[in-house]
Amino acid sequence: MTASSAPLVGRVLSADIAVPEHERVVAFYSRILSTGEAPLWRDDLLNNAGIPIIGVGERLAAYDHLPLQWMPHIQVLDVAVSVARAQERGGYELMHHRNERGQSQWAVLHDLNGAAFGIIPAAPSDGSPKTDDASSESAEGVGRISWLDLTVPDAVGTRDFYEAVVGWSAREFEMEDTGGRYSDYVLSSNDGSAVAGVCHARGVNRGLPPAWMIYLPVGDLAESLRRTAEGGGEVVRSSGSGDDLVYAVIRDPVGAHLALVPG
Repeated sequence: MTASSAPLVGRVLSADIAVPEHERVVAFYSRILSTGEAPLWRDDLLNNAGIPIIGVGERLAAYDHLPLQWMPHIQVLDVAVSVARAQERGGYELMHHRNERGQSQWAVLHDLNGAAFGIIPAAPSDGSPKTDDASSESAEGVGRISWLDLTVPDAVGTRDFYEAVVGWSAREFEMEDTGGRYSDYVLSSNDGSAVAGVCHARGVNRGLPPAWMIYLPVGDLAESLRRTAEGGGEVVRSSGSGDDLVYAVIRDPVGAHLALVPG
């Protein structure tokens, strides 16, 4: 196997959520994501290249047990092994699909904090869309998941959980609040790309829910925030103002959180 075709472990390919009030929520996301002169997302929530990066599904009876959270889909080397490791470390499976021969195809897991996420088999590196790399030329002008954050009371234990279950590697990111200095963690896929963060529930992250926060770029962040309030959502917090807005955490009309950033 050549280096270019090695399995790319830890890439975040997509995310979805199953919601009540489905039509209302789809309309909400269609409005807040399609801002700017050249929107990064289409009205049907595909990105402007026609790729299904995010999905908003109807909350049917089969999905009633899933938490009302955006769930990222992450590539792992072996789905069955990752499920077993999650269970050994305090997580559990919410869904687990196997083929007719009993081989694991994909799974949805619940970590030790209550955050839900999906795992899928890793694809070769030369066949995987680089949707999480905000600096790549292929991602310019296309809707994508630009980052993930998870804020939890036990950041160290959570870091260790995802290193074991997903195959991410972690490095410290120095932080400081009124209580002193501490470290959050940047998680990288096996090609060295930083894709996610695990944060302590303190400082600037105090009060955020212990669920994966997906970051979606939009064409006009200020307009997206105006439409958030107009559509029945709420701006939970933001950084910057006016043309200098850096990011914002929002809550959608049914209570799910996500972050918006300038595209």
